[in-house]
Amino acid sequence: ILVTGGARGLGAAIAAAAMEDGYRVGAVDIDVDGVPARPEQETFAASITDEESVEELLDRFGTPDVLVNNAGIVRFGPLPDLTTQVFRDVVEVNLVGTFVMARAIACRWIAAGRSGVVVNTTSMSGVAAGPNAGSYGASKADVAMLTSQMALEWGHHGIRVDAVAPGLIDAGMSEVIHAEAATHEARRSKVPLGRLGAASDIADMVLFFALDRASNVHGQNIVVDGGVTGSIIAHLRRPASLNSVRMGE
Repeated sequence: ILVTGGARGLGAAIAAAAMEDGYRVGAVDIDVDGVPARPEQETFAASITDEESVEELLDRFGTPDVLVNNAGIVRFGPLPDLTTQVFRDVVEVNLVGTFVMARAIACRWIAAGRSGVVVNTTSMSGVAAGPNAGSYGASKADVAMLTSQMALEWGHHGIRVDAVAPGLIDAGMSEVIHAEAATHEARRSKVPLGRLGAASDIADMVLFFALDRASNVHGQNIVVDGGVTGSIIAHLRRPASLNSVRMGE
């Protein structure tokens, strides 16, 4: 299994869970300085948007059975304040990087007549817009559509492609958001299940996609958010008198 963005945050949690499940793991990141060495994990410094770098990486690690496209960046700010370059930077990593990695590995699978699994990482922000998220939500919505496109074109080669959309996760990119106690509680209180998600919730979903028992799950974008994106009406007030059934009306 090859995990992009695998040196830190959610990627590191996915890599660790995969090692526990017995996978030989390759963790790819743009910066691996300071990452603890693990005998059971191979760590590679590589840019997922650079085709030559990706091919060199695959020559060193080999062609994996499973690719987890987890690498991503976010740049917060109101759209009017966003420079075009910052907008492009996020799209380049989140969308183009996902495409470059998946295409490189899928081409190797197809040439060798092999099957394989691709798991892309989207976001609840690609399902429901959030304030000042810049191009992040748009890039993740595009990854969801790219997942459907890959699934359509590669399925007959025995390549399964799905995506996981993390919600309010108390890990990875969101650690800085949840560091403030008041913000942590405010966000937790909006989750129907009553808790913020953990990195293990995402790792479990990712590794489920790789299992034979998920052999007919294909082209899906599974939102792992404790019910947040489906709960908007719960936050809209209505008269208390309408909250009970009135018979005979």
